[in-house]
This record gives sequence, C-alpha cells and structure tokens, in this order.
Amino acid sequence: MKLLALETANEQCSVSIVDEAQALFFQLDTRAKAQTQTILPMIEQGFAQTGIQTSDLTAIAFSRGPGSFSGVRINAAVTQALAWSNDIPVIPVSTLQALAQNAYREAGLTEVTAVLDARMSEVYIASFKLDENNIMQAVDDEQLLSYEKAQNAVKYQLIGSGAGLVNEEQIQYKGLSATAEDIATIARELAKHGKWLDAELALPVYLRDDAWKKIPEQGK
Repeated sequence: MKLLALETANEQCSVSIVDEAQALFFQLDTRAKAQTQTILPMIEQGFAQTGIQTSDLTAIAFSRGPGSFSGVRINAAVTQALAWSNDIPVIPVSTLQALAQNAYREAGLTEVTAVLDARMSEVYIASFKLDENNIMQAVDDEQLLSYEKAQNAVKYQLIGSGAGLVNEEQIQYKGLSATAEDIATIARELAKHGKWLDAELALPVYLRDDAWKKIPEQGK
C-alpha cells in the first residue's frame, strides 16, 4: 500500500506519502494562501525523494472540507486530476476529522469538539472520539453554526481555529491544525478495508452551499 495525502483546506499546504506502516515523506508550507504555487512542486518532491511514481499509488487521500473555500477547491481539483489521469481511487477525509486526529497526535486528546472559523460570524463544528484503531471518529454531524448556536453543540474539549470564537475561555488548543500527516493516518485505516471512491467523486464539501457568492465577505 502506498498513499499520497494532500491538505490545502486550512490556507496552508502539506503533502504526505505513506505505506502501510510508516510515513515516507512529509512537507508542510505554512504560508497563507500559497497552495496553488506549492502543492504540485511538493508532490513532485515527494515522488523524487521516495522514488515513487503516481502509478505506484494505491489511492490519493485529500482533505475534502469544510474549510477555506479556495483551499478546499484546490485540494479536490488536484486530487481529481491526478487520480483521473492515472486511474487511481480517492479517499476523501473530513477536515474536521483530520483536525481531531491532529489533536490526538499532538496533544493526546481522545474526545474533542473540532471547530474551524468559517468567517461571517459562523464556525464549522463536529465532535469526535478515539476508536480502537486510534482513529478519531465522528459522534455527530458536521454543521455550520453561528457562534451562539455552536455553544450548544460543544460536547468535549474545544480545538481548532474557531475554539475561542465559541468559548473565549477554551483557547488552549486553538492553534492545532490538520496536516496531510493526519489525512494519511485516517486514510491508511480506510484503505486497509478498500474504502475508497472513484476519481470523479473527489468532491469538495463546503457546508455553505452558496460559498462562491460570499468570497468577498469572507475576506478571501
């Protein structure tokens, strides 16, 4: 098994290549909104360093959102292009789930409410709990909520960029952010059971249906 994992949904860019047992390559570029310039060169660098070609991949995993509108769109488009042209299946991973996985990896948290700033006084929110395979699994649905309504949806420790927007006193873990490493961890477990999709189903999830109309309002 060889997986390529991509993450651009958080206005940064990271790429990971893993096999069934370990990470073979990981690179992170934290510059905001540089995904379009960095994602393809980072993928090429990963292939060069590992000696892996696109045709060697079992699947391509990607952060499918919710998140930055442009970032989510870039991630899905690059994934679909690579997968379609090489007849490789895809594994969409929730950005909120990847954030929860990051909280387990970085802070050892096993029950979290992941919250991302969605702009326009709203947040993306969902709660997760660690399963027997050390994967953070959703215990409720992803939602787009106002700050006030999100307060009623909090089940566990708040994490992510929207944590302080929902509760000003819970900001300890607001700096946590999902990376391709977390996408790869979740995707590896799914790939073990053949849980992937055809390339044309590498679709973004925005939660905000008219997101394209609101880019100026979001300050993008």
